[in-house]
Amino acid sequence: MWIESGVRVKTVDLAVAWNWDCDRPFVEMIREACARRGLSMMDITPEDLPGILERARGGEWSCRVFFDRASDWDEDFEALVEWAREAGVFRLNPTERARAAWDKVAMHRRFAIAGLPTPPTWILPPWEEQPEVEWPEEASGALIAKPAFGGGGEGVERITGPEDLAALRATFPDQPFLIQRYVRPRQLGGRPAWFRVLYAVDTVFPCWWDPETHRYTPVTEAERKAFELHPLWILGHRIAEVCGLHLFSSEIALDEKGRFLCIDYVNDPIDTRPQSLVPEGVPDGILQQIADRIAEAVFRRTLCRSSW
Repeated sequence: MWIESGVRVKTVDLAVAWNWDCDRPFVEMIREACARRGLSMMDITPEDLPGILERARGGEWSCRVFFDRASDWDEDFEALVEWAREAGVFRLNPTERARAAWDKVAMHRRFAIAGLPTPPTWILPPWEEQPEVEWPEEASGALIAKPAFGGGGEGVERITGPEDLAALRATFPDQPFLIQRYVRPRQLGGRPAWFRVLYAVDTVFPCWWDPETHRYTPVTEAERKAFELHPLWILGHRIAEVCGLHLFSSEIALDEKGRFLCIDYVNDPIDTRPQSLVPEGVPDGILQQIADRIAEAVFRRTLCRSSW
């Protein structure tokens, strides 16, 4: 707490805005990780928002680091996000970077410029701008179509011809579409080489990820060496450089020709449901490590005001 212009200001090290009950276990992990480091943390739910916002605007409350996991679903939180930006608070996954990463078309172009490997991909304009499009001559075999702003797999479908594509584009008429050649993953140790790579503040957590069941299994150090999976760590760091986020996930597959390809570029916000509660959730051990990475970064910033 400090005094500014005669007003006592309560300042916490980390403020986490959240509005999804499934986030509760992860928020508690962050709270415990902060407590172990002597850091203060406040979580801001829809019930807390009006009071916190009033105090923040009145100069009676502030935070050193702000983590927003609410404004993408609840526009009421946008005022708090804007306050944090204007106040110069350090923001975990700044909203403007996160929203830029939601655009799959824009991210594909950024990946191409950065030289990150992706499957052959074609970009089509929104249906409402151009209802009729030519089927790409090079597009053969199984293809995956996905809207630029689809989340959680919404609108992602396998297509076989122009009719499928036209119907899908008409369902999302205001969105550009990516058409991606389907990647058939190599088999490693009896399972498909399809991975969900989680990134949290300079640390990469690769997991085997079944695209059918959505089950995570952490990649072990023995598997990393045996199957030469070190490119997963390299790609995770390179993707972070491109998107500028502190916390995200990506899908990466190893195809039958031995190429690591980025399939789903940047997912934010990540699903933080623990696997102990939901079968398709993130393994608890990894989720705990992510919470520790966040708390450690807040500690470093509080201690020496270093940037992440």
